[in-house]
Amino acid sequence: MFPKVEEIEARFDELEGKLGLPDVIKDQKLYQKFAKEHRGLEPIVSAFREMKWVRDEIEANLSLLNDPDPELAKLARDENTELEGRMETLEEQIRLLLLPKDPHDERNTILEIRAGTGGEEAALFAADLFRMYCRYAEIKGWRTELLSSNPTGIGGFKEVIALVEGDHVYSRLKYEGGVHRVQRVPETETQGRIHTSAVTVAVLPEAEEIDVEINPEDLRIDVYRSSGCGGQHVNTTDSAVRITHLPTGLVVTCQDEKSQHKNKAKAMKVLLSRLLDLERAEQHSRISEERRTMVGSGDRSERIRTYNFPQGRCTDHRIGLTLYKLEGIMQGDLDQLIDPIITYFQTEELKRSAS
Repeated sequence: MFPKVEEIEARFDELEGKLGLPDVIKDQKLYQKFAKEHRGLEPIVSAFREMKWVRDEIEANLSLLNDPDPELAKLARDENTELEGRMETLEEQIRLLLLPKDPHDERNTILEIRAGTGGEEAALFAADLFRMYCRYAEIKGWRTELLSSNPTGIGGFKEVIALVEGDHVYSRLKYEGGVHRVQRVPETETQGRIHTSAVTVAVLPEAEEIDVEINPEDLRIDVYRSSGCGGQHVNTTDSAVRITHLPTGLVVTCQDEKSQHKNKAKAMKVLLSRLLDLERAEQHSRISEERRTMVGSGDRSERIRTYNFPQGRCTDHRIGLTLYKLEGIMQGDLDQLIDPIITYFQTEELKRSAS
């Protein structure tokens, strides 16, 4: 039924044998490579083996369906009904696991949040979203590192960029890219009117140096004195860094660190990821307009979600999901949104692969 899975199972067994070899254990680089591949194959092999066991149980029960003992026959029928349901679930699970993997799913993520329409209220909501994602990262056991920020005077962000590191970060966050709309009464509103503001979120897989080749001659690097809050916080050295990639016109600035070297390293990290994102966008565009992904396609200009504070409601417009659990969501309880979205896009991918 799944000949490809039989090949995967054979490879899984082969890797299991190799992981026990003394020569492989001594070579930690090779061992880690085999161990990573082994872990990646485990879910599909586990589902396939359970499916084979379920199939054998169904066949074993067939001889009991016409047993003279009516109670035994009924027991076999009921058990087979349950097993057949489990078989369907496992078959669907295996089809999903066989879908081509996004090569970036296991990567860390550059998360960029920018205030859009709505002025100071948009900047405040950008800060709220940043806190929401940081709390979600804590719940998942991920690490968040601030790369760059442009704060406002009353606690908002015009822009904030962070690196999120952990297990399968990009696979969980990649559908968060887009326009997030907020409807609420701003703190500065004296007449109690509800305002609508927007914040854009970009989710980029962290680029590695081997992904993007940069000619040093294509970079213009400027250093300048970073802006501060005044008084003792004013930076008296030229530690802020602005990197311009001349061929694309991409500009990245970083001034959060006191060290020019650290600011330059963080800015380069962001630049590499943006260039990788640009490269992927061009590749997706060449393949098919229809199959573009949210990050790296321009789809991030579309409204994907609305957070309505007066109603305590959060709506994801892509899948028509509305949850009246806004307080929990803003505290980082995002799996209730992310899981259905991942399922939706996986189902769409299944439909495309079947057509």
